[in-house]
Amino acid sequence: MTGDTPPPPPLSELRERAQVVALPMRTHFRGIDVREVMILEGPEGATEFSPFPEYGDAEASAWLEAAIDFGWHPAPEPLRDSIPVNATVPAVAADAAAGVLERFEGCRTAKVKVAEPGQRLADDVARVRAVREIMGPEGRIRLDANGAWNLDEAEHAVHALAEFDLEYVEQPCAGLDELAELRRRIRYLGIPVAADESVRKADDPLAVARAGAADLLVIKAQPLGGPRRAAAIVAAAGLPAVVSSALDSSVGLAMGAALAAALPTLDYDCGLGTAALLAADVTAEPLRPVGGSIPVRRVVPDPALLDAYAVAADRRAWWIARLERCYEVLTARAAR
Repeated sequence: MTGDTPPPPPLSELRERAQVVALPMRTHFRGIDVREVMILEGPEGATEFSPFPEYGDAEASAWLEAAIDFGWHPAPEPLRDSIPVNATVPAVAADAAAGVLERFEGCRTAKVKVAEPGQRLADDVARVRAVREIMGPEGRIRLDANGAWNLDEAEHAVHALAEFDLEYVEQPCAGLDELAELRRRIRYLGIPVAADESVRKADDPLAVARAGAADLLVIKAQPLGGPRRAAAIVAAAGLPAVVSSALDSSVGLAMGAALAAALPTLDYDCGLGTAALLAADVTAEPLRPVGGSIPVRRVVPDPALLDAYAVAADRRAWWIARLERCYEVLTARAAR
């Protein structure tokens, strides 16, 4: 754990309270069609542990730290009771964009995925053009490349997409030096650069701010150890923040909403509307956007849904083993 955080609950308690589900998605996204998550029940309510399967134990342990933070400790004091959110448009064909946006009721900002492996810049241009036509001139459009472009590719792509009046471009390149140089090259266009992976996957999440490599930060509660630790990172960075999800269930989205509610300012719509991308959830009252916002509240899982979408025994065993390994990482770190 970090700082003066109390020690985690006993591992046996976590194991006993763990329920693992596989939630089908409406659209292929981030290379997956089903999202597996572990739901835990703590003294403060339901919480989520859901690092993606390919993440190693060291990285995934921060997600367990977040689950414990949200489930076993009070959330930060909220400054607002609802969070404005953006729509998220996966790397779908341009003619499918309208169907995706319909699921994000009232959202006036859209994050559009670009630089998808196997696609071309022309596909990105067509998708972003379709979103702009649907949202009209007053809608806000931001791009997310997940660090897939090199510096020259990013510069070329930003020029090709600038005509669509971009709010910002998120993680266009993977490295800090590339981000800083791209930011310098496109400054005259007035398109800010946001950092995501350079924050949540970095040994030092503040390095991107010190390097002058981004205009704003995309912050996710789970990968950064929970609402309290993530809020401290935002405060130390001194940059505007967009609180986003990691394709969580509504339980994980409630954690992100608790973080967003505690920040002194929210200059941008948050990426916490992604329950709309799921075909099923763990609650009968999912945190889907209504009027462009989601409420700040604890989510209560529905036992019938947890049972209906429970994973097979071998997948549950895989997740329990992962929980145990990540717990060892956390306790070893706390002992140092």
